[in-house]
Amino acid sequence: MRAIGFLAPGEPEVLREIDVPEPETPDVYVKIAVRAAAVNPSDVALRSGLTFARYADLPSPYIPGWDAAGTVIEAPGTAWSTSDEVLAITLPVVDGGGAYAEIIVVPAASVVAKPASLSFAEAATIPMNGLTALLALDSANVTTGSTVAVTGATGAVGGFAVQLAAERGATVIADASARDTELVRSFGATHLVQRGGDFAAQVRELFPGGVDAVIDTALLRNAGLAAVKEGGNYVGLRVPAAGGGVTAERKIHVEYPIVASAVTNQAQLRELVELAGSGHLTARVADVLPAAKAAEAHRRLEQGGLRGRLVLEF
Repeated sequence: MRAIGFLAPGEPEVLREIDVPEPETPDVYVKIAVRAAAVNPSDVALRSGLTFARYADLPSPYIPGWDAAGTVIEAPGTAWSTSDEVLAITLPVVDGGGAYAEIIVVPAASVVAKPASLSFAEAATIPMNGLTALLALDSANVTTGSTVAVTGATGAVGGFAVQLAAERGATVIADASARDTELVRSFGATHLVQRGGDFAAQVRELFPGGVDAVIDTALLRNAGLAAVKEGGNYVGLRVPAAGGGVTAERKIHVEYPIVASAVTNQAQLRELVELAGSGHLTARVADVLPAAKAAEAHRRLEQGGLRGRLVLEF
């Protein structure tokens, strides 16, 4: 079967079409014919070598990709039927995983039904980014009445975090450039601050004592932490390299949730999909490219400026 992967990390051009064996389907697993796979920054980090060390002892080829949408081929020991339309989250590289492939096999707990209202491309943008946003809000104890500031609100995770926090009844402060003001307001942000400015100072103009939580998807680190009130919560999107994290102070709880821990949390995945299917969570697709153009997708993602996810079509 066809997959998109690489033999050694490097520039986008290392991605190529690779013929790999079709995976077998153990009991309580689901084999899916992939129609769409989202392209995430974590895929770029893997391919470029930034996070490759954790996989270096595994044999090549290395197949990226966390998110897929497609149709069920077989699913022994489950309630799924052939041709059911689903979306799934899978671990890249590990156990042959990686969504950049014509066919993937994942645990049944990593699969939910695709809403009819979403295209395959739209559905593929939800799992990894949506679960990351949910984990961040849970880590920060965001509930009704909370004040939460979100950095990088136009990004996929940031946008989901704004929408999910608003759904919980929180007061949401989000950053936006002039061109993105209406977009971020549409996510449910209560207050906007200027992207690129002093984030913490702007937040404290609105809430002098600081906010209950900061969800830092833009990786501002200490510049984001300064917006949190004493005893509040700071949640970073990515575990920093040694010495690159925030400076813990003022009894602020600091956490970096790991989405890999939630890939079999079907209840959370179903919650996200129901919200997306009902229009309460926005699945944003920047563009759809043939899978063979994965290198181009990675180049475009590295260039920045996208408003939504690029998606590979199989």
